[in-house]
Parts: sequence; C-alpha cells; structure tokens
Amino acid sequence: MAIITLTTDFGEKDYFAGAVKGAIYSELSDIKIVDISHSVSPFHISEAAYIIKNAYKSFPKGSIHIIGIDSELTPENKHLAVRLDDHYFICANNGILSLLASEIRPEKIVEINIHDKIQSNFPVLDVFVKVACHISRGGTLEVIGKSVSEIKHLKQFEPLINSEKDQILGHVIYIDNYGNVITNISRKLFETVGKGREFKISARRLSFSEIYETYSHAINFNIEKEKRKEEDGKKLAVFNSAGYIELAMYKSNPSSVGGAASLFGLEYLDTVTINFQ
Repeated sequence: MAIITLTTDFGEKDYFAGAVKGAIYSELSDIKIVDISHSVSPFHISEAAYIIKNAYKSFPKGSIHIIGIDSELTPENKHLAVRLDDHYFICANNGILSLLASEIRPEKIVEINIHDKIQSNFPVLDVFVKVACHISRGGTLEVIGKSVSEIKHLKQFEPLINSEKDQILGHVIYIDNYGNVITNISRKLFETVGKGREFKISARRLSFSEIYETYSHAINFNIEKEKRKEEDGKKLAVFNSAGYIELAMYKSNPSSVGGAASLFGLEYLDTVTINFQ
C-alpha cells in the first residue's frame, strides 16, 4: 500500500493535522502516513512548494502527497489531483503545481469533482483525504475528476536573465530553520549562464564572489582552530542540497546570535543578483 504524506500550514497547536490523520486511518487502517511539515507559514505557497519539491523525491514511486496550503474551494481556487514523476499530488490550483512542475511535465491532471458528495468546510480533511484513499486503493484519477491541461502559473518566481546573458536576477524564496536564505537560482542555471566566468552575487549591501560546495568548505581546517579569524558566523554562499544558491552563516543560530536572514537583512522575495564578467 502506498505512503501518504502531509504538508500543511496547520502548525502543531491545533487539531487539524491530527484530524486528517484520523480520517485517513478510519478508511485505511494499515496505511503509512508521513508528516513532511506542518510548519509552513500560513498560505505561503512558494515555501510549501520548496519543501515538498525537495522532499517527495526521497519517497517511493507511487507515494501520495496531500498539500494543505490555501486549500479552500472557490471559483478561482479549484482542487487538483496530479500524477507527476510517478507520484500523486493533491492540492489546490493556487500556483503550487506550477512550482512543483517547473522541470517535470505532469503525466495527468484532473480537477476534482466529488464535492457534491461531500459536505465540508475543511477540504483537506474531507475532500483531499477521500481522494488520497481512493488512489491508495488503486483507483484512477478519472473517477474523481475531469482532465484539465491549464493550471495557474506563478511566473514571478522564475529567475530572469538579461539579453546580454551576463546577469541573473533572482529572489529569496525560502528561509530555513537555521535562518539561511535560499534563492530561486539553481546551480544548473548558474552554470549554464555563467559558463565558468567570474561573478559577483549581490543582495542588499552584501556581496559574494565564491560559492562553496558545502558549509565546511568555507573554513580552512589547515589552520589551528584558535588562530582562525572567522569560523562560527562566517558569511558564505553555498550550493545547498536541493541544488539552489543559498546565502548562509556558518553554524548560525537564529535564537542566539541570529541567522543569515536577520543579520543580512533579507526577507522573502528580496532581490538577489548575479553579475558575470
């Protein structure tokens, strides 16, 4: 039986996440449920997309992913069930699918149409759970929805390249638990545009001229620890594990000395520019 994952902005205080799990177990007592995150900022579509896009690939093919972000059904916010990269995603048509499918074309998209059979003001609990359990039992998408090809796109999250091909204009799309700042500039895009040229990354008053492979590569361990001028708190740019350029502080702690976001003065959607020479 497939795994069902949950990614929501429900938090840990309220009953919502627990109720969703209970509803799934009521239909499929032997199912496996995995919490990817319930700490997505409320209604934060790009944050949720970044989390699920980089988490789902670690799950077995055929896994079912419920995304409970901005999921209220409205005439402008329909519900979708999608087969993508041999995984299933159940979410609202609020732009999150375009972020998940930016590199891989969906194999099948249906607009869920079972709402007339369900009385609900909690669509993740009632509608999304019903769809996930249907898929887990081997049901097809056509049974619970009609095929569609058009989805809502969020173009503002795509980096821009100037006509001279010597500049990438990106943005902050995510700030992680350590306060590190993740941009929407992928390593693949950086290498394709940069072609090995020297570069300068600029964000507010900050600049970086080197990108490290790992956080620890920013530290010269050949120098005795007591003689190193910078270690904890060193600013750096790194290719993170998800393949994006990240601006970070080495071993930062947002609850004490602060993280990169607060110390750099960077926030969601702030501009990050790379100029090549």
